[in-house]
Amino acid sequence: MPRPTIAHVDLDALRHNYRLARERAGDASAMAVIKADGYGHGIRAVARALAADVSCFAVACLEEAQAIRDEGLNQTVVLLQGMHSEADVATCACLGVEVVVHSDYQLQWVIDSPDRPTLWIKVNSGMNRLGFRPSELAGVMARADQGGCRPKGFLTHFASADEPESPVTEAQTRVFNEAVAPWPDLLRSVGNSAAHFRPGQPLFHWSRPGIMLYGASPLGDRDSNVLGLKPVMTLASELIAVRTLQPGDSVGYGQTWTADRPTPMGIVAIGYGDGYPRHAGTDTPAWVNGQRIRLIGRVSMDMLAVDLSAAPAAQPGDKVELWGANVLIDEVARHAGTIGYELLTGVTARVPRRYRG
Repeated sequence: MPRPTIAHVDLDALRHNYRLARERAGDASAMAVIKADGYGHGIRAVARALAADVSCFAVACLEEAQAIRDEGLNQTVVLLQGMHSEADVATCACLGVEVVVHSDYQLQWVIDSPDRPTLWIKVNSGMNRLGFRPSELAGVMARADQGGCRPKGFLTHFASADEPESPVTEAQTRVFNEAVAPWPDLLRSVGNSAAHFRPGQPLFHWSRPGIMLYGASPLGDRDSNVLGLKPVMTLASELIAVRTLQPGDSVGYGQTWTADRPTPMGIVAIGYGDGYPRHAGTDTPAWVNGQRIRLIGRVSMDMLAVDLSAAPAAQPGDKVELWGANVLIDEVARHAGTIGYELLTGVTARVPRRYRG
């Protein structure tokens, strides 16, 4: 028998979330960001599921673009992080992949190549990771023109769109808009998932929804269900042991939790070796037999302990939801001191994905 730990993936929920992103994008089109193996959901299955609705995918690396093409899909694919070697230029052109250029050396690779993929120019509007500063754009565009390259558009990335009260996103939007104003005929893309929920935020021609597609909240102050998103992944396992702890009994490494009363306790076959966060710890919610329960003690590599006081009839073999429709991934992330992005992309390869819808 295989281990009972499974990541169930609801492709209907994925499509619902994309359609919500497209609706919230208004006049902009929405390119679906499916990097990091479709945020841990399986890039091939995600791409196939969205193919009827999506005209443009965005990925981080060339291997992800290749996976989309290997599925026989001919949608536009944008390579957000750009090329990592000069040899990638010809590969991108062959695959029909549009390339984001964020540095001089990448632009030179394209100029020097007989194979010319379509280009987007990354603008550093204030995040200060990648991209050309606004003062550099005139020179970049002149070099591209002289080299026979006509970029398709400009994009930038927001640093604080998930913080509704922060003035940074408005400032970045202004910087970007002013920087690209000399080229009004080229496309513009600025909007990550969080930007779709900012009132009055311009998204220009293309938005780039990512985490919201998978049913996790892109905002720090609102959970996904409040935003109308549906959870796509349900991470589930089973109880493999049930016993009653007596007052004074501890459970798990370091004995970080000790019973102060008789406590029904269950062991669940999942741990940080599966990608469940080790730092979740006591009081992190889970769900069994229609009841919310809580973790107790430390998460181990292959198992964790739960307090079954709210579900005293639970037995070995009962299904346990670690996150999904009943326990939002946003809740688990808060208990673990992280974000839903890390949890979804951290589910390891030993956890099989099972698709429905």
